[in-house]
Amino acid sequence: MCRWLAYSGTPLLLDTVLYKPQHSLIDQSLHSRMGVETTNGDGFGVGWYTEDGRETPTPAIMCDVGPAWNNRNLHEIADHVRSGLFFAHIRASTGTAVQQSNCHPFRHGRWMWMHNGAIAGFHEVRRELCLLVDPVLFPDIGGTTDSEVMFYLALTYGLDDDPPAAVARMVGVVERVGREHGVEFPMQMTVAVTDGVRVWAFRYSSSGASRSLFYSSRVDSLRRLHPDKAFLRDVSEETRLVVSEPLGDLPGAWHEVPESTYGIVQPGADELLPFVPQPA
Repeated sequence: MCRWLAYSGTPLLLDTVLYKPQHSLIDQSLHSRMGVETTNGDGFGVGWYTEDGRETPTPAIMCDVGPAWNNRNLHEIADHVRSGLFFAHIRASTGTAVQQSNCHPFRHGRWMWMHNGAIAGFHEVRRELCLLVDPVLFPDIGGTTDSEVMFYLALTYGLDDDPPAAVARMVGVVERVGREHGVEFPMQMTVAVTDGVRVWAFRYSSSGASRSLFYSSRVDSLRRLHPDKAFLRDVSEETRLVVSEPLGDLPGAWHEVPESTYGIVQPGADELLPFVPQPA
């Protein structure tokens, strides 16, 4: 399937997270240790907000259909773009076309969305799910993936007002439609979504066996554990990563997101809460 990361915290060069860690996302594009596929070479994408979001509230998106590990343009921007909130995604297609419009993250207004997983039987349920998207939003769907349809269903069900409730309604309708078509376990997902201020990350599957997802420890705790690590002195205590796979083996740095759970990375105290699909 795919691998992704979400970063929120002290503004830094994208290169610091995308390339430099021991098991960086670029390394995972060739050598994933926890994904369904070892290689994730069906495209990639990076989305970021400027340091002053008041000037440009919508995120920038850069994506390509080639593999991330040898893309010169990605390496070029990673060395020069600095952001305090960015998403990165490497794709392994589950059946939809390898094309630029199918690369994550997806954007609508100030929102960004990315997904690892699949809607089982998507070919059979795609038309019915698309017809549930708000007609005002439907023309903005640019690609053919289940991931983008999930995003637009969440927008339809109130992402602007209550992201966890909107995602719960989206999953509820996908499961209902899937089971009406004879699909026992319709949903498999880890999802990240952001409005440029907060990040919501979800881990859920209909079967109760979801793809891997981890979050980083609090920076103050890591400083106490590893006072010799210089990079920990350079980031604020608000800094947090959510990742499909840990970026390294630093003891105490990573925690698995529990099954059927979502987290909120936000100014102040972050939260980890149960996730339950709801009827839409």
